[in-house]
Amino acid sequence: MVKGEDRASTSRVGKALLIPPPRLALEQEMLQLAGYPAGGIPSFGFTATFLIDPKVLEQEFVYTGGGSPYSLTRISVQEMVRVNQAIVARVRK
Repeated sequence: MVKGEDRASTSRVGKALLIPPPRLALEQEMLQLAGYPAGGIPSFGFTATFLIDPKVLEQEFVYTGGGSPYSLTRISVQEMVRVNQAIVARVRK
C-alpha cells in the first residue's frame, strides 16, 4: 500500500519479499485470483501478504478499497498494519 500520489515499484516490492520483481496482474487475473475486481481490492480481510510503505504510516487514518470499485473503507493505519500483520517496507518509486 502506498499513498495515493505515489506508485509502487515492482523492484522494491520484490526486494521487500525477497523475490524477483513481480509483474502487474491483468484485470481478469485480479478477479480470478483475489475474488475482487480491479479497483475494488480491499486492503484487509483476505489471505495475502500485505506491504505498507512507511509514508502511509504518517497518516492516522486512510480511506482504502472496500471490495468494489464504488466503495471505500476508513481505517486507522495502525489497525490495518495489525490485522494484516503487514510488512512495513519502502515500496514506492
